[in-house]
Amino acid sequence: MHARHAHIMLVEDSAADVALAREIFKEGGLSFDLQVAEDGEQALAMLRREGEHAELATPDFILLDLNMPRMDGREFLSIVKADAQLKRIPVLVMSTSDAPRDVLTCYELQANAYLTKPLDIDDFIAMVESIRDFWCKFALIPPKP
Repeated sequence: MHARHAHIMLVEDSAADVALAREIFKEGGLSFDLQVAEDGEQALAMLRREGEHAELATPDFILLDLNMPRMDGREFLSIVKADAQLKRIPVLVMSTSDAPRDVLTCYELQANAYLTKPLDIDDFIAMVESIRDFWCKFALIPPKP
């Protein structure tokens, strides 16, 4: 097992989910940076290093909510996976929706995983711990351009 410093982007409009995810990553004893965007538009600006985001590192992976204001996760995913500079970044969709159409759409848009957010807090914690452990300790990440 080899933990590395992780650059993680969380695209999520729920402040409670952001705070809980941040705490779970801290509890894992990892060295990490968590970039948080409240919607797809802000996340794209961060990925493209526009304006105040000029110094941000490219994330190792993105945790993406589907249902957000301004630009939702589906539109964000389609833009990222069509962009030659961004398409290699793994994107994990985390949504309360378990609708087969949402799952199919996200995989057709080249999501790397689709996870349904559990309503039970203990199950949510277990899911984020699993993501943390797999993507920060075990998975090999594509080289950054």
